[in-house]
Amino acid sequence: MRQVSLPKNANETQDAEKIPFLVAKRIREGILEEVFKPGDHLREGELTEKFDVSRSPVREALLALEKEGTVIITPYKGAIVKPLSVAEVLDIAELRLALISLALKPAYRHLSPADFDHASELAKRLTRINNPKEYFEYNRQFWDTIFSKAGRPILREVFRQLEDRSTRYEPLLLRLFPQETKEGLIQMYRKGKVAEAFRLFKKIYVEMVDQLVDHLKREEADAPRQRSLGSVDR
Repeated sequence: MRQVSLPKNANETQDAEKIPFLVAKRIREGILEEVFKPGDHLREGELTEKFDVSRSPVREALLALEKEGTVIITPYKGAIVKPLSVAEVLDIAELRLALISLALKPAYRHLSPADFDHASELAKRLTRINNPKEYFEYNRQFWDTIFSKAGRPILREVFRQLEDRSTRYEPLLLRLFPQETKEGLIQMYRKGKVAEAFRLFKKIYVEMVDQLVDHLKREEADAPRQRSLGSVDR
């Protein structure tokens, strides 16, 4: 299994980024890289060895990830990466669309030509990326370019929280939609066609969500049959 390790100088950066925060971040990155998959156990002992830290920050990180919605902790059983859920996909999609619709108009007034150039370059990069971790990072930069200019810090904070919660879906989304693009959104947005840009993005995004939901429903329908076949084989 590929190792996910903390930086060697982690102790030197504790003032800027506390160890539990770094552990939580590395676990999310491990999920993006499919080192940890939905349903996998996250055992404290293994994580302390992997990240070379004590159990206390690992425990804090897992609690933070549980609060975020990335992990489920069960008494006497420990933590697992939260399984994918159709209901969660739909909730996240609805909230993301609402936040984006609230941020686009106020952000437009404060975006400079350089900001639009940066967002356009990020959109182009996103069409060429097939690595979930890189895709997540560039996608976050893309939306941060817009949300940072909206003057609505709570919207930005909630959107980033939704992004963190969505990490479990990124590897699957990238397999299903390797050519997802935001270039059309930026082209319209740069021209001041805010409503049109949002409608275009919403159309593409809803199509992605619908196909993701269909995929998850098929997996859920196949699961009982696969378990039945497995019991027969035994």
